[in-house]
Amino acid sequence: MAETVQSGNVKRRRRLRYWRTRAREIRKLTWRGISTRQPILAHIIPMRRCNLACTYCNEFDDVSKPVPLDEMKRRLDDLARLGTAIVTISGGEPLLHPELDDVIRHIRKRGMIAGLITNGYYLVPERIERLNQAGLEHLQISIDNVQPDEVSKKSLKVLDQKLRNLSEYAIFQVNINSVLGSGVKNPEDALEVAHRAMALGFTSTVGIIHDSNGQLQPLGAHEQEIFEEIMSLGKRSFTRFNRFQHNIAAGKANNWRCRSGSRYLYICEEGRVHWCSQQRGMPGVPLHTYTQADLDREYLTVKSCAPYCTVSCVQQVAIIDNWRGPQTLKPQAAPPHPGGLVNLSGLGPDAASPSDSR
Repeated sequence: MAETVQSGNVKRRRRLRYWRTRAREIRKLTWRGISTRQPILAHIIPMRRCNLACTYCNEFDDVSKPVPLDEMKRRLDDLARLGTAIVTISGGEPLLHPELDDVIRHIRKRGMIAGLITNGYYLVPERIERLNQAGLEHLQISIDNVQPDEVSKKSLKVLDQKLRNLSEYAIFQVNINSVLGSGVKNPEDALEVAHRAMALGFTSTVGIIHDSNGQLQPLGAHEQEIFEEIMSLGKRSFTRFNRFQHNIAAGKANNWRCRSGSRYLYICEEGRVHWCSQQRGMPGVPLHTYTQADLDREYLTVKSCAPYCTVSCVQQVAIIDNWRGPQTLKPQAAPPHPGGLVNLSGLGPDAASPSDSR
């Protein structure tokens, strides 16, 4: 009886947060559909350290310390100053940050929508309830296979209990991302992951990962069949509306205007603004000095890495502006930086970057 009452309470809280989040998203995104001068989405890194070491990932280390809470709050204040609608916390593994709940609370305090990308390993019921209380609105986990292997330990076998925990206790929205492409031994795993996500009441997406050289490789015929099946899974799977992914699966270029540095911002652990996780160093400007002039410049800047880009969140953000604002500016040279931030996947027309499928 107690379990039934608890389950009913979670469902009521989940519905309430869902509709409140939807209302906030509609208000924020309606205005940003009219004006092009404010960021829609920012990814912010509170620490680079991760408890895993997936071989395809270039976004982690095992030594970095967490960014202090006061500094994180200042960076969030800067994002609010720029008019950012949605802030997604990424990493590394952000759940390793000892004050993550306070980071989420500050996102909400500044009126921005709060999201989190995690590998899911720490999602026990008590941790999920703390995320509920902090005000988290969106969470994504990427599951790379059914059984763990030498490429990735983010497997359905390891994480299934964590998914059940989320289904039972989370009042925020959950998306499960499966992957196809280089390094994935069993393409059928992606379909099994997607079906499991849907069965638990989550949304399901699919990403395409790069090869060991950071290049986009077309999916084989069997992989493309699985890709299309996942994309067609139910109305709740929102990636089926994104035509970028179909071209990526076939290894074809996309004709679009990347608005990174303007509508999408990537804030590294050092507090610098980059186009995305795969173009660190461009433009490489400190967030606290980033202005409307920077946003306007990057909105009109051509990104030659765009045709073969696989960073789907940047593409989704850009859809709203693809019909307007022709890009005529060349990239601004990255400022000198002793930390050695580099654009990881190059800027040539053949460059590619891994999907944001952490």
